[in-house]
Amino acid sequence: MLYTNLKHIESAAEHAKIISENENVMVICGRMGPMCIPVYGIAEELEDEYKHVKFYDMEFDNPHSSVIRDLDEVKNFMGIPFTIYYKNGKVAKATSSIQTKAQVKAILDKEFSAQVNA
Repeated sequence: MLYTNLKHIESAAEHAKIISENENVMVICGRMGPMCIPVYGIAEELEDEYKHVKFYDMEFDNPHSSVIRDLDEVKNFMGIPFTIYYKNGKVAKATSSIQTKAQVKAILDKEFSAQVNA
């Protein structure tokens, strides 16, 4: 289990349910290591600002996280965490390794725009 304040995904079935039932989902798949912990912290900070996005973590070493580890979008990634941004159940963006708050916000703003069509 990851010791974060994010909601945890513990099974492939739970992962499938979450991405199918929510329009905008960010999942950080990692460990409690020096490249991952800052990304969890950024997600925790941004939860209140991005209420239209659901933030989750998933333990990299959990066998069920193969739903993330086996994605085509991550096959060339060399570092964790793998951060996957899902839009309507599909991968909109995937990043690896440590990210800054500005980088994460730029992706959230681009992929999960909160604009309402007038």
